[in-house]
Amino acid sequence: MKDDKLKAHRYFLKDSIRKTIAFNFTDQNQGVPVPPIEKPYPEGATLTNLPGLDEWHMIPQTDLTHAIGNRKSHRVYLNQSLTLEELAYLLWCTQGVRGKRFQGHAYRNVPSAGCRHALETYLAVFNVDDLAPGVYRYLPLSHQLLFEFEDDMLSEKMITASLSQPYPGKSAVTFIWVAIPYRMEWRYGLAAHKVIALDAGHVCQNLYLACEAIDAGTCAIAAYDQEELDELLGLDGEGEFAIYLAPVGKVKKR
Repeated sequence: MKDDKLKAHRYFLKDSIRKTIAFNFTDQNQGVPVPPIEKPYPEGATLTNLPGLDEWHMIPQTDLTHAIGNRKSHRVYLNQSLTLEELAYLLWCTQGVRGKRFQGHAYRNVPSAGCRHALETYLAVFNVDDLAPGVYRYLPLSHQLLFEFEDDMLSEKMITASLSQPYPGKSAVTFIWVAIPYRMEWRYGLAAHKVIALDAGHVCQNLYLACEAIDAGTCAIAAYDQEELDELLGLDGEGEFAIYLAPVGKVKKR
């Protein structure tokens, strides 16, 4: 029985499902309007402008070979803040948009199947200059932060939602990637879900490498309480749910 379950779950890793899908009948090919590139937000929401690429003055040039060679997971961080410029850099590296939008698509700094980019970036902010602690969402189209809510118990709730792993609540900021699967399903139907997971991996690897440029570290986390984290972020758990997270903080220079 155990082996049967393992084999059944391995199917997710394969692309055999593609042979069973009539792609002519996906929503895209049926003329259903393309879903939004970015999750909408209410009028009058609190927004923070982030410094753009041409406004960075403290982000050093980093040798890619050096960054790859030094990449490792860090679970302990210095009691030191990130600057808003550094956070803007990390967000740009992981979900930044380049070029103009076209037909419901937008090129970003990470690859995505069909350029669908089914992820939203939420942030649990604890120690970032010029940002009040709380939960924010990145708006890649305008390179801004949307303030979602504050919570005096955010650190404790992040630790609880991370199955008592302490570092997601003791970082300067914790990235939480949320999947909106229909963005990918619209094009690929049942073949969408594997590539959403692959996309999340692309994003997190960019975060690892970008951290090397600013003397910071991160640790990819895929073990968490799904329902607890979704509830904390106000997600419905069906059309929108957490899929991956990564705390970021300053580390000793290497």
